[in-house]
Parts: sequence; C-alpha cells; structure tokens
Amino acid sequence: MNIHLKRIYDPPSPADGHRVLVDRLWPRGITRARAAIDLWLQEIAPSAELRQWFAHDPARWGDFQAKYRRELEERPEAVATLRDLVRRGPLTLLFAARDEERNNAVVIKRFLEDLHRRHETEFSRTLRHSPPRHSRPSHLRG
Repeated sequence: MNIHLKRIYDPPSPADGHRVLVDRLWPRGITRARAAIDLWLQEIAPSAELRQWFAHDPARWGDFQAKYRRELEERPEAVATLRDLVRRGPLTLLFAARDEERNNAVVIKRFLEDLHRRHETEFSRTLRHSPPRHSRPSHLRG
C-alpha cells in the first residue's frame, strides 16, 4: 500500500497521487486552489465529540486511537472510498494538525494497512486450504 501523510499546508507534489483531506473542518488560512485536493472526505474524520475530547492531548492518544478505530469500523463507505483510491495508486492523506505523529490521518493510515494485511492473510489462508484445481473436468480425468 502506498499511503502518505502530509500536512495540508505543505506544497503539493506529483508523488502525492490522490490527495484526500481527512479533516471534518476546512483548514484555516488555506484556499481550495492552494490545497490542491482531489477529495474532501469529511465523513472519515473523527466525530465532533471525539475530536473535542482528544483536543490533541498526547496523554489521550492511546484512547483516541482505539475510539477512532471503532468509529472507522462504523463508516464502511468512507473506508471503501480510500481503499479504492489506494488500489489505483499513491494516496496522500491530508490533515491540518500541527502534531504530525498524533492525528486522525495517522490512525486512518494504520487502519487501512491493518485491513490490507488482514485481507492478504485471509486470501493466502484460503489458497492453502483450497482443493487443487485441475485443468480438465473430473469426469474426464483418468
């Protein structure tokens, strides 16, 4: 998976691929033209209650991650939108937070990577337990 994280205030780059803003509120002091986003996916952002509770307090980071992951599980359409975009090429999740290590985009990226790993594991497990496939139908095999 080719997922990048970037502050919305940083200049866009051709390597960004699809640029998706994952905040509920539009970032202060930036125009839509300067943001150069492909999609503003507000519905993937944390609920207002969770965002206000977290208030970017590093002491609440662990609990925020767990609570936000539960919210992401309840938003399959928004998650599917991001999974579809990352299948097409690089995806850059854009956020406005000053803290680049503790924000909703970090949680989204890890959530998507975990989903991807889980699906790969399930797929390989299915292949291991599938009966062998033959090129000829069973009634023609001798």
